[in-house]
This record gives sequence, structure tokens and C-alpha cells, in this order.
Amino acid sequence: MNILTEKFNTPYHAAPFGNIKNEEYLPAFKDLIQKSEAEIDAIVNNTEEATFENVIEALAYSGEQLDIVSNIFFNLNSAETSDELQQIAQEVSPILTEHSSKISQNEALFGKIKKVYDEKEKYSLNEEQEMLLNETYKGFVRSGALLNEEDKEKLKKINMDLSLKSLQFGQNVLASTNAYFKHITHKEELAGIPEAIIEQYAEEAKERNLEGWVVTLQYPSYIPFMTYAENRELRKELALANGKKSFDGGEYDNQNLIKELLTLKQQKAQLVGYKDYANYVLEERMAKSPVKVFDFLHELLTRAKPYADQEIEELKSLAKADGIEDMQSYDHTFYAEKLRKQKFDLNDEELKPYFPLNQVQDAVFGLAGKLFGLTFEERNDIPKYHEEVKVYEVKENGTYKSLLYVDYFPRKGKRAGAWMTSYKNQYKQNGENSRPHISIVCNFSKPTKDTPSLLTFQEVTTLFHEFGHALHGMMADTQYPGLSGTSVKWDFVELPSQFLENFCYEPEFLKTFAKHYKTGEILPDDKIEKIEQSKNFMEGYQTLRQLGFGLLDMNYHTKVGELESETVKEFEDKYTKATALYPVNQETAMSPSFSHIFQGGYSAGYYSYKWAEVLDADAFQYFKENGIFNPEIAAKYKILLSSGGTKNPMELYKNFRGSEPKVESLLKRAFG
Repeated sequence: MNILTEKFNTPYHAAPFGNIKNEEYLPAFKDLIQKSEAEIDAIVNNTEEATFENVIEALAYSGEQLDIVSNIFFNLNSAETSDELQQIAQEVSPILTEHSSKISQNEALFGKIKKVYDEKEKYSLNEEQEMLLNETYKGFVRSGALLNEEDKEKLKKINMDLSLKSLQFGQNVLASTNAYFKHITHKEELAGIPEAIIEQYAEEAKERNLEGWVVTLQYPSYIPFMTYAENRELRKELALANGKKSFDGGEYDNQNLIKELLTLKQQKAQLVGYKDYANYVLEERMAKSPVKVFDFLHELLTRAKPYADQEIEELKSLAKADGIEDMQSYDHTFYAEKLRKQKFDLNDEELKPYFPLNQVQDAVFGLAGKLFGLTFEERNDIPKYHEEVKVYEVKENGTYKSLLYVDYFPRKGKRAGAWMTSYKNQYKQNGENSRPHISIVCNFSKPTKDTPSLLTFQEVTTLFHEFGHALHGMMADTQYPGLSGTSVKWDFVELPSQFLENFCYEPEFLKTFAKHYKTGEILPDDKIEKIEQSKNFMEGYQTLRQLGFGLLDMNYHTKVGELESETVKEFEDKYTKATALYPVNQETAMSPSFSHIFQGGYSAGYYSYKWAEVLDADAFQYFKENGIFNPEIAAKYKILLSSGGTKNPMELYKNFRGSEPKVESLLKRAFG
């Protein structure tokens, strides 16, 4: 019995956090890799004729323990890392990559898969089984199963290098983020910043044994400073520091890594028969080709640019009134907040008391109850990796459905941003429905000694977004782990998350939970109306920002050769020029901290946020037309969520909606 799996004597075999020593991970990985390889050997050496059951199904269920331990380790490396864990990750990643390559390039195994695939007509496969067979065969071909031995070795090395370098990229961004802080000793330099935020800065200083106030590049610290600080020079200093993350030529610089990562991806794509990495990736997406993605992004750019230009002109007028003739990107958030207050008499600080974290969480739990019959009960007997984490047992109409971990506050060892992840997939085997363990990780403002954690409205939508992903995981009800939950085409994966955000703007729903944490007063109607009106505030700017990221990503993965004669900065400026709304600063670049595409799974896929917005706008329009809590439509949507990757996503969507999504739904929502 493996040293780690012995420790899973926990409710629902939950991850035994606190019972695993760091030094146990490496031997555990090595042991579980051996077990996984033994399972593969058993499939290969089976002397019976190759069938769907003894090859495709057997492979689908193999390596479960290794997957679980990998999930625990790498999730910890994102949410609660340390130098020691990062060092282990550097050792473990190449071993896991080699193991993966060994399976995907196993000729005897592929021979059996190909036999079943070629003879699939003789099996009476259901839709999910057929999808599993097709995805398995295609996955092996895309992983180099048809290559000669020499090229297989090349691909194995490329995959190993990619694994290590992307890990290094993320570690550099985290280290670069943590390396900077601004120590402020004169309170007048904090003019304009609300007292609650100043109190956070004071607590940060105290934690560092400093007098005064400390601002960091962590989201809950940085964004309020850029939003409210009247001191323009300090805004500029913070923005420059943020824009120089991993771009300052220092120890954590990522510019060379970017070129190396992109070159490796290009080599990988060409080795397995594709023109470039974007074509390789998009074959497996709803969009199918770079041409279609570029057309989609440029169509939105053409439609959104006039609105964005108009918005920036409004901000420049405000800045001019303050004597600023040369408005810069670091002025944007400050003047956008001023304009928002002017237009809607609404600012985050006056809304925050109505959105204490516990009430927002209760609201999203309640919504899941109303739509899908889910309930959430906190469990204190399930291990967690940090005292701030909470664990909930999720039930559907009284029956156990899932575990949900929530981890809401920033820490030194936690990477920035917000994400959903899973510790264990859902699947069915031997008559048992093995349920998933899902986690939401965010970086919201911590409670202070005087106030609970109060969320900005944007943070409210962030929580709903990640919970939408979590629902996709928790509602999973498929046969095979590889087709379960969020294991869908990448440009479909953001539909459930972005869909759920829509509820935050619905007055009848807002009134159920937006209550002042001290008085219990419901958020007044005029403010709810303004939230609704402000939904599309700066939509043109936000759209161009997202399109800029999407276009940069697609160009990186179709035109990597240009980086031989250009710097990362030159390449970035060239391909974001069409979406740039402010003068470009030569001291900053966003690519070296663009973790989504260089560390996460969004390579040649960043466009999928906008792609999924079309889906979510169209899907929510369906609810709006029939009642946002309509039980019949909720039941159809539940089928979409629970089906995972068992069907083509467009087919799933049409089964739910009755038609393909219309881009007009997004344009109507965004620009009226």
C-alpha cells in the first residue's frame, strides 16, 4: 500500500491534508507511477482479443490514485506553496511528463486501441462510449503514437521541457509579485483611499513589523489603490511595478522563457503534423481553426471599438478638469471610478457593506438550491490545508453529491487571481457513482478586527463565476473520469461560470442577499437600479482589453518565428496595437506575467472567454424570457452541466437552447 494512499482514512476519502509530510510526495509519486505502469502492462499483456472493455475502458479507469495525489500536490503548489514544495514540483514534473509520454507512445497499447477503433462498428457503443473511444484514439495520435522512435524521443523531451519551463514561469510571476511592496509613512499620501482599505494597508505593515502602511501587488491591495489614490505619482509607481513583473531583467525575468516555451510548442505541433501550435490546439475546440478565431475577434473589435473610444474620451474630459492633458493607463481605473460615481452615484466602498462574504456565499448556495436542489453543510471533520479553508458536504435532495472546499483570502504562498479546481473526478464503476471533490480559490480582502470580509461588486461576480465552474464539477454525472465535469472543449468551459454571473445583476435575486452587514438594511432600490444600469459600464474598454489578450495569444501561437528578430515587448506592442486605448509604456509589458497562456491551459485559447460570453449571453436570455428561476429550463441546463464532455458541445447547447447561440445576444447585452 502506498505511503500516501494509506492515509486516506477520511470521510469520503477526502485529501488527508496535515497528514502528509512534504518528503513523502516524491516516493509516493514514484510508487504510484509504477502502479499505473503495471495497470498499463496488464492491458497490453492481456492475451484475450482486444475489446472496448479490456482496452478503452480499462485505460479510462487506470491511474486513479496517481491522479488524486497529483491533484493534491499541484493544487497545494498553487494555493499554499513553499520553497520546499516548489523544489519538489521541479523534480516531480519531468517524472510525470515522462510517465505520460511513456503511455501515449506505447506502441503495443496503441496497437490495441487502433484495433478497437478500426473495428468500432462491431461494438454496440452508446454515445458516451463512442466519445471515449474517439477521444482516446485521437489523444494518442495527437501525442505522437504514429511517430517513429526518434521523433517520439524528441516529443518526449519537448513535453518534459514544456512542463518544467511553464512551472518556472509561474514561480517567477509569484516571486516577482511578492518581491515588491510600497511602504508609506505619511498618511496624506493615501488621500482618497477609503478608511477600510487604509486599515488593510496598516495591518499589512504590522505583519511586516513596519510602521505606517504597506501596499502590495496582490489584487485586493493593488486594485483599490489604483481606484482611489489621488496621488498620481504613487499610482504611476505602483502601475510600473505591476507592469514590470518578470520583465525587469532580474532574477525572475520571463522574457527568454516565453521565447523558449513558444519555440517548444511550435516544435511539438510540427512534429505531430500541424502547421503551428494554434492549429494543433484548435482542432480540439469548438472554433476549430485560427482563421475562425481571428475572424471572431476582429468582428467583435470592429463592433466594440467605437464604444471604447467614446468611453476613453469621457475619461479624458474628467482628467482634463484635474489639469491632466496626457492621460495614461495608470489613470484609467481612478477616472473610471470617478465617472461611475458621477453617472450612477455608485462606488465600491458604499456597496461593500451590503456584500459581506458570508452573505454572498449563502446567496450562491441558495441559488444552487433553487435551481438544482443542492444544499451545503459545513464539515469540521474533513482535513484542510489551511485554517482559513472551509469544507462543505453538498447534497442533492438529501443525497451526497460532492465535497466543496472554499479558500478565499490572499497569502504569501498563494498565487494571484481566482480559480476552480478539483481534487477528485466523478465517475461510475462497478455500480458505484464515485462523487467529485471540488475547490474554489480566491483572493478577497481579509476580515479585519472591526469588519467582516466585504466584497466589491466585482468580487461578488468573481465568486459567482468560480462557483459556476464548481457547479459544472459538482453536478457531473458521467461514466468515465476523463469525460466528467469540466473535461469539455476549452472554449465551452467558461459557459457555466460566465452564465452564473448574470444573476448578480437581477434585482429580484439581489434583494434576497444584498443586506447591510450592520443594520440588515436591504440594498436600496435606487442602488440596485444603478448596479443594473452600470452592468455595461466601460464594456467597450473591457471588451477591447480581452480582445487584446486574445489577439496577442493567437499571434504568439501562429507567428512564433517573428520572435527570432523581435523582443517580447516589440511583439506584444505590435499585436495589441489595434486594441490599445492608451499610450504604450516602454518600461512595462504584460506578456511576462501572462500566466493564463504560459502557465495555465489557455495557450491559443484565451479567445474562449469572449466565445463563451456569446454562449452565456444567449443562455441567460433564454432564462430571462421564461423567468430566471424557471424549473423546466433549470432542469434542461442541469443536463448540460452534468453531461461533461460526453457530447459535442454545440449539440449539448442546442439540446438545451433549441438553437445555436447568436452573437447578437452578446452585442445586445453589451451595447444595447
